[in-house]
Amino acid sequence: MDTAGIFSIIPPVIAIVLALTTKEVVFSLIVGILSGSVIYAIMMNLGFVGVFTTTMQLMADKLSDNGAMILFLCFLGILVMLITKAGGAKAYGDWASSKLKSRRSTLLATALLGIFFCFDDYFHCLAVGTIMRPVTDRAKISREKLAYQIDAIGAPLCIIMPISSWAASVISYFPEDGSVSGMAAFIRAIPLNLYAMLTIFMVFYLSIRKNSEYGPMLKAEKLAQRGIFSTASGSEAEDEMKQFEKEKSNGRVCDLIIPIAVLLVLCFTCMLYMGGFFGGGLSVFEALGNCDTTASLALAAFCALVFTFIYFLARRVLNFKEFFGCINQGVNTMVPACVILTLAWTIAGICRDYLNTGEYVAGLVQNSGMPVQLLAPMIFIIACFLSFATGTAWGTFGILIPIILSICEIAAPDLIITCLSATLAGSVFGDHCSPISDTTILSSTGSQCNHLKHVGTQIPYAMTVGVCCVVGYIIAGFTNGLGQAQSTGISLVVSLILLFCVLQILPRVWKGKEKESES
Repeated sequence: MDTAGIFSIIPPVIAIVLALTTKEVVFSLIVGILSGSVIYAIMMNLGFVGVFTTTMQLMADKLSDNGAMILFLCFLGILVMLITKAGGAKAYGDWASSKLKSRRSTLLATALLGIFFCFDDYFHCLAVGTIMRPVTDRAKISREKLAYQIDAIGAPLCIIMPISSWAASVISYFPEDGSVSGMAAFIRAIPLNLYAMLTIFMVFYLSIRKNSEYGPMLKAEKLAQRGIFSTASGSEAEDEMKQFEKEKSNGRVCDLIIPIAVLLVLCFTCMLYMGGFFGGGLSVFEALGNCDTTASLALAAFCALVFTFIYFLARRVLNFKEFFGCINQGVNTMVPACVILTLAWTIAGICRDYLNTGEYVAGLVQNSGMPVQLLAPMIFIIACFLSFATGTAWGTFGILIPIILSICEIAAPDLIITCLSATLAGSVFGDHCSPISDTTILSSTGSQCNHLKHVGTQIPYAMTVGVCCVVGYIIAGFTNGLGQAQSTGISLVVSLILLFCVLQILPRVWKGKEKESES
């Protein structure tokens, strides 16, 4: 198909500009899609009606191709609602309150609990905050610190877990006829997702190390030691929290652990089964790369729902009517994610299949004379800015990943994994910092912390990691010639050492400035 030339970049540019100015991702994606359809209709002489038939046909095709992804998200939302209603989260909170005595053990337990909920960031934010808030209050840990831990473990961990809604979203943007499968690329990109790796390291470092706080977080911690806690403001946050707490009932810790453990085991088993591991003669990694990931996750989630139905009825924590009453509520929680994904798939299809946007941009990069070694840090910064302004990492995935893949396949094939990692890392960084991000809002909601105080105390920590990531991706670009494994190892180790050194220095510098100010 003929390329649309410079007009091919109009849809993503319109979507990005509108997203930055209006902060409305759905509206921006719709306008971007329609602009692409107009350009395609003019190229193909389809007329005025062709604009809308092209849009609807492409959207229907994308929904058909990714139906398993929609099913997985809906099944996951239902399972989360069931676990909440059964009271497993409350039971864990009661147990933690009786066992955790020290500040360090409380922070570590909060981080470890977040890891257990790694398959979905929405449930993670509300559940961990609700469970651990009474425990952290008793340990005189600030609500800002709790909100930071929730936010810093949520999306960064989801984006490096192959069995999660985030992984399924990323994989869905890879073309089926591409040079590398989505799951294989995602797994290879995990070690080089510097923002996720460094942020998780920082959470555990701050949990273990005493006197490690700096910036506004240090002030919040000092107030908490005096028994002064930030409280949530705004009826929306309070309403969400009341709704979440309303669903709790008397349950046990096993009502939380067993359904989630079964889901994780089933996800891994179904991926191996559909990848040809059982009877196909393939290794574990070959089967994971060969499987239909979203179909495997959808099958696993459905089987987990069947198990949970039998288990909860046998335990008598939910009756038949309550169980099926959770279905509508669970699906409703995933509607926003499904809408954004559908529109993102559609604009990606417009750019990739109809207008050849990636090939045009790749040609510009190839002829610009810019060192390809700087692609990864540039992509990281662009993804940071876009995700921060729009408040969604998923929308950023949909806009950038198809273009990045096309650029790398033509201009720098050996940098596909590095640039994909930079895209994912930058998107999560922006989502983590943005005051309009769903996960940021839910983190302050779950911890019942003032939202603006959560954002203000979190950004200095996120920026610390972000600067180390830029250095890491510069190193990754220039060491890529050594091989992907060697380049990843060097970049990750150097970034971790740099972050460790910065975390040693910043608290001392900040406390020194405070003493000077007081004097």
